[in-house]
Amino acid sequence: MSDAKTLAVYAARAEAYSAIHHGQVAQDRLAAFIARLPKGGTALDLGCGPGWAAAEMAAAGLRVTALDACPEMAAAARARYGIEVEVAGFADLAAEAAFDGIWAHFSLLHAPRAALPAHLAAIARALRPGGIFAVAMKQGQGEARDRIGRLYTYVAPVEFRCALEQAGLSVESEETEPGTGFDGSPFASLYLLARRAA
Repeated sequence: MSDAKTLAVYAARAEAYSAIHHGQVAQDRLAAFIARLPKGGTALDLGCGPGWAAAEMAAAGLRVTALDACPEMAAAARARYGIEVEVAGFADLAAEAAFDGIWAHFSLLHAPRAALPAHLAAIARALRPGGIFAVAMKQGQGEARDRIGRLYTYVAPVEFRCALEQAGLSVESEETEPGTGFDGSPFASLYLLARRAA
């Protein structure tokens, strides 16, 4: 995430955002993601926000790297869960074959559309062969700001599947689910699991 206005929104609301419960669907998705990774494996929470997923992964015995571009959100995650969070954006991901799994749950959607191909390619490189990528986006078209000023890149399922495949990731499953955003707006989610070739 590099959009200054989006970062400012999260900086101002980090405590409030860290206090919300992300719902049973998200919890179930995370549990299924963790179950796909090897015991004691490595995982990246990319755009970890308040840190709930990184904390769950660590509790499950994974070696977790948590990244977030907002210093205030990283501080909230440290305070609530006692986890280490590196302040870094999507463009800072330079690891190669380092992770068994990468979790980007409603984070990558804040990247500008033009930057998505490069970010997805970096994610594919950062995965070990056979590694799993879990990503949640919002369905739609184009880019827009929500009611509180956050930038979103919306995607159509076919479009995003093609983008993942072009990055070298094979889509294994797809789910859609209605939801309500932090700003109170309804949306349709798109959740995909993809794998880097072994």
